[in-house]
Amino acid sequence: MTNRERAMAVLNYKNYDRMPIVHFGYWAETLQKWHEEGHVTKDECHYWGDNNEYDIAICKKLGFDFNWQPALALSTALKPPFPHKVIKDLGGGKKHVQNADGVILLTDDSISAAISAEVGHLLTDRASWEEHYKPRLMYIENRINKGWVSAYPSYLEDMEADVPYGVMIGSLFGYIRNWMGVEAVSFLYYEEEELYSEIVDTVGNLVFSVTKATMETAKNAGFTFDYVHFWEDICFNTGPLVVPSVFEEKVGPHYKRITDMVKSYGVDIISLDCDGLIDALLPIWLKNGVNTMFPIEVGTWDASIAPWREKYGKELRGVGGMNKNLFALDKPAIDAEIERLKNLTQLGGFIPCPDHRIPPDAKWELVQYYTDKMRNAYSA
Repeated sequence: MTNRERAMAVLNYKNYDRMPIVHFGYWAETLQKWHEEGHVTKDECHYWGDNNEYDIAICKKLGFDFNWQPALALSTALKPPFPHKVIKDLGGGKKHVQNADGVILLTDDSISAAISAEVGHLLTDRASWEEHYKPRLMYIENRINKGWVSAYPSYLEDMEADVPYGVMIGSLFGYIRNWMGVEAVSFLYYEEEELYSEIVDTVGNLVFSVTKATMETAKNAGFTFDYVHFWEDICFNTGPLVVPSVFEEKVGPHYKRITDMVKSYGVDIISLDCDGLIDALLPIWLKNGVNTMFPIEVGTWDASIAPWREKYGKELRGVGGMNKNLFALDKPAIDAEIERLKNLTQLGGFIPCPDHRIPPDAKWELVQYYTDKMRNAYSA
């Protein structure tokens, strides 16, 4: 079987020859350390990206089959993005910087993987919405590169990338949380619900339109995507960053509309990337057509597909759930983790994957040990 066939067989509860060995990328510091140790080349270190040629090369060295992050990402965010510019140089490598979302961040040149502190936002009210953001969220034809979409299977073949046909279709609320910040977007619902709804609806309509055009282009090119992938990151270690009832009321209908549409094109696996403790939002996603959770962070809250499956049944699938922090320990720790995961894979519809980017304390040889053991540990 191909990796593509294996992954779709697992998620659709069909027979497969072995479990695909999947990852979700690396911190920049991880690759830098591995480069200094002689494991990856300078180009692989500096030019790595999800599912590009350098990612595929590192996959082969480590023993992974593929990266779950889709190679095809749609233009569903701000277009054009805001220009990156330094607002204030604070000295010592620290700066106030405006990013592509119009957010002012406190950055530190010595740290690349940390989440920068937000010190200001351009989107604060209706005036800033209508002047700076709404025009950047309109559907226009050049958001779709039909030639690139049509050539997607050929591109993967040329790259010798044996992966499922996945497409990243974007975010329905995570974008907005990024643009405004958690506090401001939370207050907006109560202080100006009409504007809150307009922002959510504008984003939802754009994601729908771009995704539908992409599905139609693929259909005309003679292929079907295996899965679509949302990104949100709207939870933290004790729960959601949005009130679940508000999320269900305002965002849920857009999920339903989009997932119904992609299913009409034959796409049955709807994957969603959300870090943190997602339990309170999980039934809302399921109700509205999302059926595959990722990356199921073990974290301090011991996330696992097992209690979700017990509660929601086989409609819920998952990719993730492998404790990436164990790559810093030893072989017995990896052996124990593989044994723990074995019970979960027997539930069906679940592909183990490190539960986020592999961090800098990971040992190269231990990651190789994990992939080798995984390759032989699971069978249908």
